[in-house]
Amino acid sequence: MSSKDAAPPLPEPLRVPVADSHTHLDMQDGTVADGLARAASVGVTTVVQVGCDLAGSRWAAETAAAYDNVHAAVALHPNEAPRIVHGDPDGWSRRGDREGGGDKALDDALTEIDRLAALPQVRAVGETGLDYFRTGPEGVAAQERSFRAHVEIAKRHGKALVIHDREAHADVLRILAEEGAPERTVFHCYSGDAEMAEVCAAAGYYMSFAGNVTFKNAQPLRDALKVAPVELVLVETDAPFLTPAPYRGRPNAPYLIPVTLRAMAEVRGIGEDAMAEAVAANTARAFGY
Repeated sequence: MSSKDAAPPLPEPLRVPVADSHTHLDMQDGTVADGLARAASVGVTTVVQVGCDLAGSRWAAETAAAYDNVHAAVALHPNEAPRIVHGDPDGWSRRGDREGGGDKALDDALTEIDRLAALPQVRAVGETGLDYFRTGPEGVAAQERSFRAHVEIAKRHGKALVIHDREAHADVLRILAEEGAPERTVFHCYSGDAEMAEVCAAAGYYMSFAGNVTFKNAQPLRDALKVAPVELVLVETDAPFLTPAPYRGRPNAPYLIPVTLRAMAEVRGIGEDAMAEAVAANTARAFGY
């Protein structure tokens, strides 16, 4: 295994335990128990496991039922909705060939997300939203219909809403305003600028920062983190993706949260413990655990 594929080393443990507000344990190497133990050894004592399709959402609910320190979020990812409706004949989604099932297939899938969202260990509906990076214009209607349905499901079950927003800021904010956002709404892997952070703050939306806040070219994200109210800031890995510097490109996992959290504390000009206390309290409040 070359060093660029190797798992990064364990960071210095945090003194104040925190939660990883967004991870994909089902896409990481090793067992869930091992991943959670490694995370706990450095002070990451809670994780939110996020589903992106029906199979992943069922797995998230089952895993959260089996582990007290895992909470589930269930949803059809914004790129999953057009796959369900139109299929994937040309491989745009990088998930293999698939037949489209039309609007009925999307309705059936949403019915199952609704069923899962009622479970007590499921704390959130997400990740849902809009993604204009990977889905072309022909997929927008399916994404939007799915997003609006997820907002309604989250509100009806009193669960948090977890937003995936990629190159779609204005439309995501517009749809949240039109539908009326749930009381607790989290922008996962926050990707807006400082101006958008002020809009989110005014609406009371949580902003969750991932390892990309440490990337050299991510000054707009750091500017957003500077202006976001500390009581609305969360930290996440989005593992196995978005591994923080200096390990960018290597596999990410919840145990690397301290690397990102320390970078965030530096951006805010506050101590690591104060940052950890804030995000720990915020994540519990956002996800209602």
